Amino acid sequence: MKRTAGKTAYIWYCRVKMLKDLVGIKESSKEDIELILSTASSFKDVLKRDIKKVPTLRGKTTVNLFFEPSTRTKTSFELAEKRLSTDVLNFSVPTSSVVKGESLYDTVKTIEAYGVDFIVIRHSSSGAPHFIARNVNASVINAGDGINEHPTQALLDAFTIIEKKGSLQGLTIAIVGDVFHSRVAKSNVYLLSRFDARIRLIGPPTLVPEMKGYNVEVLSDMDEGLKDADVVMMLRIQMERQGRGFFPTTQEYFRYWGLDMKRLKRAKKDALVMHPGPMNRGIEISSEVADSSQSAILDQVTNGIAVRMAVMYLLSREGENG
Repeated sequence: MKRTAGKTAYIWYCRVKMLKDLVGIKESSKEDIELILSTASSFKDVLKRDIKKVPTLRGKTTVNLFFEPSTRTKTSFELAEKRLSTDVLNFSVPTSSVVKGESLYDTVKTIEAYGVDFIVIRHSSSGAPHFIARNVNASVINAGDGINEHPTQALLDAFTIIEKKGSLQGLTIAIVGDVFHSRVAKSNVYLLSRFDARIRLIGPPTLVPEMKGYNVEVLSDMDEGLKDADVVMMLRIQMERQGRGFFPTTQEYFRYWGLDMKRLKRAKKDALVMHPGPMNRGIEISSEVADSSQSAILDQVTNGIAVRMAVMYLLSREGENG
């Protein structure tokens, strides 16, 4: 890895000596975010090598504690951990004592007793990572908690936008869909607001809440919301979190809030299309758009590894040694 990564990590360590966790973007400063993204850039170079592994965190141990299904986040974290040479344990909830009634507290205290250094957690309850961080000495990384936050997703989204657009500053970014249940949307609003991006939240009135304290524009008209947008970030319809009907049918949803090539033309000609995945093709986004040259969806997946490597490296405080 470039020596600059070690230098920036040391500066970061000196500024926030007590920081050991990444549980949310809301709690992170603009400087912290910039440092993570800068460090991720160095790790992106590592991933371009023939040998993509570095000994940076050799001897460290990580437990991936996923109480919810995941493809991209879980595999991305696991790859990031292995690229950094950490020992990895993937915790299987269905075959653990959780099914016997063991509490979250007792589960993580048992894991901590093994002497682990990192706990990466995804949980259906908002605030679960914060609870764990208060009760263990290991560094806790939030991989998504309920409808609260998904900080590393927002970081990789920002990294991808900067890679394609050069900066976040002053961009018009449309976030479309199920904002109410989306932890991705919330983390992105917290992050993008720090860089003076113009944020538009678009979707059915039942699924787009007001976000008081943040400079966002709320719109229900998709065509109006996409006008001259630099980035269009589509969201997954989270049926599993919806206890009631928020819209009549999926066909009607796509008609009014789905993204197809005709509707994409409302945005700027070089507008970037993003989606955190998994995609519901034909409901949120057409295949033509998802697979188009304007799509950065697979770039997001690739960049997730570099960003998660950067987060773990910085939280490990390896930069303390320069």
